[in-house]
Amino acid sequence: MIFQRALRREMASAAGATFTVLFSVSVTWTLIGILGKAAGGKVASGDVIALIAFASLNYLPTIIILTSFISVLMVVTRTYRDSEMVVWFASGLSLTRWIAPVLGFGLPLVLLTAGLSFVATPWAQLKSSEYVDRFEKREDLQKVSPGQFKESASANRIFFVEGVTGEKAVVQNVFVNTVDEHGTAVVVAREGVINIGPKGERYLVLKNGRRYQGTPGKSDFQTMEFESYSMRVTPRSQDLDAERNINAVPTLELLADPSNLARAELLWRIASPTTCLILILLAIPLGFVNPRAGSSANLIIALLIFFSYSNLVKLVEASVKQGKASFALSWWPLHLAAVLMVIALFAWRLNLNHRFHPLALLSALKRTRAADKKADPQ
Repeated sequence: MIFQRALRREMASAAGATFTVLFSVSVTWTLIGILGKAAGGKVASGDVIALIAFASLNYLPTIIILTSFISVLMVVTRTYRDSEMVVWFASGLSLTRWIAPVLGFGLPLVLLTAGLSFVATPWAQLKSSEYVDRFEKREDLQKVSPGQFKESASANRIFFVEGVTGEKAVVQNVFVNTVDEHGTAVVVAREGVINIGPKGERYLVLKNGRRYQGTPGKSDFQTMEFESYSMRVTPRSQDLDAERNINAVPTLELLADPSNLARAELLWRIASPTTCLILILLAIPLGFVNPRAGSSANLIIALLIFFSYSNLVKLVEASVKQGKASFALSWWPLHLAAVLMVIALFAWRLNLNHRFHPLALLSALKRTRAADKKADPQ
């Protein structure tokens, strides 16, 4: 019991350090991406913190899976390197005795991954989509940041405002460049605001400005001054729930949806906790290292296994999404193969002294060749 508590404490310490590094990297990467979108006018600057929090929730299942895998692997590798495992085996204990403490450490992480995958991640995806959609469905002038050029939703107008005042987002010193079948028109005004007509149509009302039409220096060039000038703003639907990303659909709704997209997303959510459980068990036999060796490639191998496993899950998910494979025959074979690999590695480590073990056969072959060389010096 003392050993198991010490082992779990060491794995928890390794997990804390690993999680901190991975989470910091993911948050930094997410921050850069979202700040770039905010600078480009694709998301509201006031939504940056919320979007970072939602994106971090989306990354958490993957981070926890990798954290648990690396933590167990690091602890097992250290015990081999410090010759503690030699004492363990000399005491008559088997490598399988590690399964209980590792599961005691890993099962809470597996349950946490399941909760995130089935509940928290879809919720975060839904809220993130709502924030982005709400900003996309705002009127063109309301999305313009002072001092920035912004293209309209219809892609035929470019707006520039110097400042925004008031609760109704009245913009000051407006510049509007419009390109249509009549040519290019430039409108400048002291202020502008969105007004709604009796039938729900929206108009951009500019006040105290000037309009230029045509090409300067040619006969079709026109200029006019106005006190009030209205231009129709392309109406856009305000229904945020018209179309939702399949990643944002709650798990209970996915279970009732027979479509390929829903089945593929459900396969991905099931794969997260299953992968976490299999990898922490795989880390026990994979952590073997020769104490006499100067370094170990176990961490590199572990990362290759993790990314290969994740990519294979994505490949199976894509097959189900495209209708090339059924959900019932796709969600379990890959995980079964991984379980068989875990069992095979345990058998490999537990039977190192068996005469038919590959390492024993290799050693016997080397001894035979050395004996043949001594017998025939020529």
